[in-house]
Amino acid sequence: MNIPEEIKKLVPEMKAWRHELHARPETAFEEKWTSAFIAEKLKSFGLEPHTGLAGTGVVATLKAGASKKAVALRADMDALPLKETNDFAHRSVNEGRMHGCGHDGHVAMLLGAAKYLASKKDFDGTVHFIFQPAEEGGGGAGKMVDEGLFEKFPCDAVYGLHNWPALPLGQFGLRPGPMMASSDKFEIELGGKGCHAAMPHTGTDLVLVAASIIQELHTIVSRSVDPLEPAVVSVAHVKAGDGVYNVMPGSVLLRGTARAFSTEVQDIVERRIREICAGITAAHGARAEVKYTRNYPPTVNDEAQAALCAEVAEKMAGKDAVIAVKPVMGAEDFSFMLRARPGCYVFAGSGEGDPAPLHNPRFDFNDNLLPVGAAYWSALVSKVLK
Repeated sequence: MNIPEEIKKLVPEMKAWRHELHARPETAFEEKWTSAFIAEKLKSFGLEPHTGLAGTGVVATLKAGASKKAVALRADMDALPLKETNDFAHRSVNEGRMHGCGHDGHVAMLLGAAKYLASKKDFDGTVHFIFQPAEEGGGGAGKMVDEGLFEKFPCDAVYGLHNWPALPLGQFGLRPGPMMASSDKFEIELGGKGCHAAMPHTGTDLVLVAASIIQELHTIVSRSVDPLEPAVVSVAHVKAGDGVYNVMPGSVLLRGTARAFSTEVQDIVERRIREICAGITAAHGARAEVKYTRNYPPTVNDEAQAALCAEVAEKMAGKDAVIAVKPVMGAEDFSFMLRARPGCYVFAGSGEGDPAPLHNPRFDFNDNLLPVGAAYWSALVSKVLK
């Protein structure tokens, strides 16, 4: 692994940052302590942080040379609303919140790269370091873009990186085109006439209606979507009545998610959910109110930028260490930034031994990835702004 000696020397400092961040997790749009921590570190590197985008976002700019080329590097900084079950010294002190996805490590790696690049300035152009709130469901990236992120900090390309325990430490995973799926959510509220369970003919059997809808929703992917286009429709929550065994409820609530890699498939899924609900409820004399919310769009890597990132990773870790991964059905709000600017999102392997998966109460970011991530960011800047 080709890692500069100066970055290796930063490892104890990056590790201390990471552990402090892990111990003080804050969830979406509440990252006030985290934002202040990041701003303080950036100032100590000689950078001037800009705060306030999306509430708690932080952006700092570093310029070198005379080129007008500019790039942006992004790290997410929010935690999960999850109770940590680890017992090490840096475990969360904020009950019910934890860095269960490694955003503490993402921040530490980008801070390490910022410190290294600020001391070296061995590039020609401008680098914007973006520390983004609310990736975990809050759409912080979209909010930053809407509030003028790329107007205030113009760039030619934007890059993201995520630790990935499913890949061995030292490997990188990426692909051109769709990298992660969209994440839409739907809510279906069914209404009808409740009645005694012994006399179902006097009311509307909404449980049967709900069962029919759930079953039919699962035909959308197999019968309405092109078999070569991946999609997932999942009903994850059902609430019918108040738990009384002999009362047919007058309302049923269904909630779920839909995922795809293109807006065309999103359109098909939304249309079919509405059509299925309308048709089945009409057949049973019931009614349905469908709320369909497009949450995160697909994360789509620019082909040229993906090739450039692969080249940087290969130079660092070797050609065999760069894997053309399959698209992942999970979602990522970095997609909003990639809709606004070309760029690339990369998985950095962090797996060693038997690591806990992401979003697990025993997860802890692998500190051995810290120098790898900081070196990747620095090498990418040197490559793009040469």
